[in-house]
Order: sequence, then C-alpha cells, then structure tokens
Amino acid sequence: MRRVLVVEDEESIRELIALNLRMAGYEVLEAGSAEKGLELLGSEGKCDAAVLDVMLPGMNGFSLCEAIRRDDAAIGIIILSAKSMEQDKIRGLSIGADDYMTKPFSVSELLARVEALCRRVSRGAVPESPVPESRMVSGRFVLDQKSRVLYKAGQPIDLTQVEFQIMELFFQNPGTALVREKILEGVWGDNYFGDVKIVDVNIRRLRMKIEDEPSKPEHILTVWGYGYRWNG
Repeated sequence: MRRVLVVEDEESIRELIALNLRMAGYEVLEAGSAEKGLELLGSEGKCDAAVLDVMLPGMNGFSLCEAIRRDDAAIGIIILSAKSMEQDKIRGLSIGADDYMTKPFSVSELLARVEALCRRVSRGAVPESPVPESRMVSGRFVLDQKSRVLYKAGQPIDLTQVEFQIMELFFQNPGTALVREKILEGVWGDNYFGDVKIVDVNIRRLRMKIEDEPSKPEHILTVWGYGYRWNG
C-alpha cells in the first residue's frame, strides 16, 4: 500500500486530506508540525509522497521540504499553502518540491496530483515488461533506467524523480526542441492542472546539477519562445 505523509497544523484540513486519501486506498501518516513529520519519517520509514503546508508552527514547510529532500530524492512532494504569490511557488519548486497548490483547493484535484506523484515514484515496482537495454548514453552522460541514476563522466548525480523523468524525455528525443507543454504532459501527465512554469523551475534545478557552468548551459539549451533542447 502506498504511503503519504500529511503535515498540516489546521486539524480540520489535515483530517479532510487524510480521510480522502484513506478512502482512495492510501496509508496516511499525519503530523501537525514539521518536527513531528520528520519524527514520523524517522520512525515509520519511507513515504511515497508528502503533502506539506507552508505555514507551520516552528519549522516552516519550505524548510521541511528541504530536510525531507536531502534524505530522499525519490519521494513526491506537494507544497500546500494559502500563499499564491509567484515567488512563493518558485521558491517551493526550487528547493525540491514537485508540485504546488494554493488554498482553497479541490480535494479531488489534490488526490489526482498525489496519484500522479505516486505513479512516478513507484518504489520497488517491477516493470510490466522487461527492458532490453536499461542504460541510455548521450555524450558524457549515462541514464540508468533500472537504478534511476544519471551519471556524468562516471559520477552519479542525485536527481528527484521529476528531474529524472525530464532527463529521460530528453534522452529519448536527442537534439529535438521540446515545447514546454510536451515536457509538462510527458512528465506530469495530460491531466495535470498546474502552471507550465513548473517546467522552467525544474530545468533550472537540472542545470545547477549537470552543467559545468549553469549560467552558460551546454547541454540543456533554451529554444526561445518555445521550450528546451538536449545536447549531449
């Protein structure tokens, strides 16, 4: 059974989210503070996804997101906040969140986004059909689809599941200009409700990890007014 951590200090909202997740078949860990959330992760083990409120007593949701991401690159993280300003969304995505929702929110939409994240994580899942070649090579880079690790000149690069899937899309389309909407659909799914700018934030994170000089990218190239192109 897939497991989701819900960290929300407003009890009524936390219980609403947890109830609906349980009705959808998830195991749910509930916490009213960031500190309790980290304690649960330490005592109960890994989760497939986490829904984190930003405005929490003590440590806030942004700091909690960073703390969780340092220990787990695979977990899907949704930031949930009453803040709707653009810089707050960008900050949440830049520090490792996979998605961002603002209050008030639709419970059915939240469930759809959690489901999408859990499908991507798929901890320990066995592929439906064997993959004859699990390693994709592009220049100095090797994408190991079995271990879900990207290597640059033999050195592993720690990627989130979203970042890995973007790289997978690039490797499958070398030298091809991919429009932002195609990347969004390919990684987040065609039923995703969010902003296409989430692609730009993740590209920025990827450049920080794989480019020798992120301000002068040689591999993930911008196609102005369109999207991005991979140059291995």
